[in-house]
This record gives sequence, C-alpha cells and structure tokens, in this order.
Amino acid sequence: MKFNPHFLGIFTDIYGSYDAMDIPKALLVALVGFLTVVSMLAVIALFIKLISFIFSSIEKKSASKVETLISPVENQKPRAESTGSALPETESQGELELIGVDEPTAAILMALVSYRTDIPLNRLIFRSIRLVEDE
Repeated sequence: MKFNPHFLGIFTDIYGSYDAMDIPKALLVALVGFLTVVSMLAVIALFIKLISFIFSSIEKKSASKVETLISPVENQKPRAESTGSALPETESQGELELIGVDEPTAAILMALVSYRTDIPLNRLIFRSIRLVEDE
C-alpha cells in the first residue's frame, strides 16, 4: 500500500525524499504522532494537578483563618441549660441582621456556634452577623 507523495511535505526533512511511504514508514509516523498526543495530554494533566494543588493550598490557608476566628468559642464553657419552657423546634428568638454575608453562610456559622456550644439553635439569639475584611 503506497501513499500519495503530495501529503509528505512535512516528512521530507525526516525521510529525505518525496518517495511514497511504505507500511513501516507509515507505522513509524503513526507511532510518533500517537506518542506526541499522549505526551501532550500528560503535560496538560500535570498542569491541571499543579493548578489544583495551588488552589487547595490557598483554600487551606483561608480555612485556617476562619478556624482561628471560631476557636475562641471552643475555649468557653457551655452555658447551663435554662430551666424555662423550651421553644418549639420551628420557632426561634429575635431578629437577625446580615451585613455583607449571604444567608447560606450565616446559616452555616449559626449551626457551627450551636454545635460547638451544645446549645440548640432555636435557643440562641443572634443579633447580627457581619463580614470582617482581611487586611
């Protein structure tokens, strides 16, 4: 099986002639092309892993800052349970003002405080939650 020599323009430097390729030369060209594609995919995969590692390290640093803001709650002694009547599970106390914080983030913070202090969420009173900017 012979290939048309007009398609060999880029291979003339490799083979040194405009002769038609035979099967071994065609297999060699196919192998070189396959190895080129696989090596480029490996480089792209390594690049993605590097970017992922960089962003995860940045995320861990920001998570450690959040943990230092929450850790003082851990050192406090839990309050004694009040002897008053319990509120229903669906009722809460007070109003909450959110300053620069969206509702899902505020909900997570309130749940963390409730979990760390072992006080039911409907017994806690949050007056406001404000976003503190890093300097």
